[in-house]
Parts: sequence; structure tokens; C-alpha cells
Amino acid sequence: MYNHIFFTNILRLLDEKDITKEELSKMSGVSLGFICDLTNGKSNPSLRIMEQIADALETSLPALLEETDLDRHSLELLTGGKIRGVAEGFERVSLLLPTHQAFIAKQWSKATTEQLKIQQQTAHKNNSA
Repeated sequence: MYNHIFFTNILRLLDEKDITKEELSKMSGVSLGFICDLTNGKSNPSLRIMEQIADALETSLPALLEETDLDRHSLELLTGGKIRGVAEGFERVSLLLPTHQAFIAKQWSKATTEQLKIQQQTAHKNNSA
């Protein structure tokens, strides 16, 4: 699924920034053929290549991998119904915060993760019964 999110985000950013695949190739140092295959869902990029593309698009790699403007139905179609990631109604974010605010955000994240684990265990027990 991450490959689908990655290439749809690349296509979105190319459109938003009015950049061609050829220009992205030159800016990132990744061959045009590979970029075309990638944006057609035909290649599996290495972490190094993903970083080069993220740098060229002036965005963070996590943003390219975790966020998408595709709706849940479209993602299910792309992934054959195998969506992974955060539960519906939750969102993973990457932020730059002062230390004291980061501490608070980490505490929220820890509490939410625990809450989700309990919900998943309860759902699993209910499905098994």
C-alpha cells in the first residue's frame, strides 16, 4: 500500500508544483524511466531513491508515505482491500515542536496507542466468539 500512497503523492506534488517527471528526474538524480515506472506503480524504490525524490520535491519522506488524498474506497481498490496503517478516525502526523510540547504530544500518542490496542483486542475477541 505504501508504494501506492508514495506514487500518488508524487503525482499530486508534481501537479501542484507544476513540475514534469523529466524535471523531477534531473532534480532528484533518479532516471526518468524509473520515475515513470514508479508513478505507474511498476517499480519498487529503495529508501535512498525515496529520499532523493522527497528532497527534490522539498517535502519529508514520512509525508510522502503516510498521507494521501485518496479516499478509503480508492485505497481499498488499489490494495485489494488490504489497508494497513492507523485506524479510521485517527491520523499520524509529523511535527517539529519545542521540547516541552513534544513531550506532551508523545504522551498523547502513547495513550492513544494503548487505547487502540485495547479496541483491537476487544474486536478480535468479539470476532473469534
